[in-house]
Amino acid sequence: MCQFLLLLWVALWPHWLGAQSLDLPAPASRPGATADSAAAPDTLYLHNRRIATFRTTMLNDTPVERVRLAEAALATALTAPGPRSVSQTSTGDSVRFEIDGRTVFFLTAGDSDAPRPDAALEAQARDVLLRLETAVAEAGEVRDPRRIALGLALSLVATLAAWLLVRGTFRLRRRLAMRVRDALLTPAAPGTPAALVSTYAEHARVASRLLMGAVAWTLVVLIVDAWVTFVLHQFAWTRPWGERSTAWLLELLRQFAGAIASAVPGLVVAALIFVIARMVTQANAAFLRRVESGDIALAWIDRDTASPTRRLSNFVIWLFALAMAYPYLPGANTEAFKALSVMAGLMLSLGASSVVGQALSGLSLMYSRSLRVGEYVKIGDTEGTVTSLGMFTTKVHTGLGEEVSLPNSVIFSQPIRNFSRLVEDGQFMLQTGVTIGYSTPWRQVHAMLLEAAGRTPGVAAEPRPYVVQTALSDFYVEYRLCAQSNKNAPRRRAEALHQLHANILDVFNENGVQIMSPHYRSDPPEPQVVPQGPWTSPSPGEPLSPAGAATAPAQSP
Repeated sequence: MCQFLLLLWVALWPHWLGAQSLDLPAPASRPGATADSAAAPDTLYLHNRRIATFRTTMLNDTPVERVRLAEAALATALTAPGPRSVSQTSTGDSVRFEIDGRTVFFLTAGDSDAPRPDAALEAQARDVLLRLETAVAEAGEVRDPRRIALGLALSLVATLAAWLLVRGTFRLRRRLAMRVRDALLTPAAPGTPAALVSTYAEHARVASRLLMGAVAWTLVVLIVDAWVTFVLHQFAWTRPWGERSTAWLLELLRQFAGAIASAVPGLVVAALIFVIARMVTQANAAFLRRVESGDIALAWIDRDTASPTRRLSNFVIWLFALAMAYPYLPGANTEAFKALSVMAGLMLSLGASSVVGQALSGLSLMYSRSLRVGEYVKIGDTEGTVTSLGMFTTKVHTGLGEEVSLPNSVIFSQPIRNFSRLVEDGQFMLQTGVTIGYSTPWRQVHAMLLEAAGRTPGVAAEPRPYVVQTALSDFYVEYRLCAQSNKNAPRRRAEALHQLHANILDVFNENGVQIMSPHYRSDPPEPQVVPQGPWTSPSPGEPLSPAGAATAPAQSP
């Protein structure tokens, strides 16, 4: 309803304003007009309807002055009583137009933009006569209250009909959408076409909803266009707009279809370029994957750098393909497309510096061979198995139910401790340290650590484990056990270290050596060790004694 009132206001306000303007004298020239603007062509309008375009100077009157004189003559002729009959008279190289015998303007051969103005003057005069007759006939409707009231009534009826049609269109779309949904959710017998459709029911429902929405909105646009055209035709002042509204829509659709048709050859060439680029990247990826798997050996590339080389080469291929296909894309030569390209490049250069830094750090890690997927590493405070080495982040499984994503720029700026690089068959190093007081013989500590390593199933016998004193601190000696895993080691390094630590605790307790290195004044009166007893957990269902020991006999450590 608001649209209807706005359209009526646009249609009706010129009737009162135009009725008063007919009695005003027209100025001789436009205010502020210069010599250049006065010599330019100007167009004569009557009630928004184009009558004629003046392009030449006639009797020292410029086109602008001729338009103003014609407007004044038309105002005088239309306000005078009479039948308002329109006629034309040929006067040699010009045509005179009259209303009830009153001359309103002249049309000369120079006013035509045809290659041969003299031959086109007669045809142009006929067109001007028809437009002038229509405009003069419409001038009577501007002040006719009955015609205005009839236009208002018809516009109101058309508005109601258009509103009902739009509402019915959307209601029909909702009902069809519900029926399609019910049909897709209906169970179907296996092996039938309906069963195949039900397999992709969600995709079919979304596609049907989009299709019905497009059809519904197309109908709404056509209904609104027909309503606007009809309402504008009801009033003399807006009738020229109504005559051009549908033509404008059709012309827009024609231009749109023509643009699509003209863009098809370029799109075909661009698609062909992209297809060729796709084939080249597939061949390149297949070749480098064979290098990565070890089927092909090359002197200039190895298995570790095959994956980043494949990514870089595919990126370069697609970059060249985009550069070659760019001129064939629709609108590539327009100023808007060029401005958009410049703006996108500026945004990328300003906002993607950190992303480019991450990508370069990732490439540096790949080509430096610092990390490989499946290796056990320690990066800063993060220790675990490398599961993914990407362009931007590296993912590490810690073995404690965690997955840590580390930015490549962070990894590139920190030292990397690799526990798998120097070990064969994809195993890893097992290292752990203890601090024991100076009162315990170091040879005994060595023997106990090697005994604990021998009891651990995941520790390899060859190469043999060994122990080193890494520091002689103020209150204790630091010992480090170094060993390698074997085939029986758990998949996660955390589990293997857990078993090794458990055996170290058992062996030290058996020998009465406390794993304790405090900053103290004097030794404790008794060694801080776990007393002999049931160190293992009770079996499921076995009760614990009041002292916390299992009632079942303890196993020998």
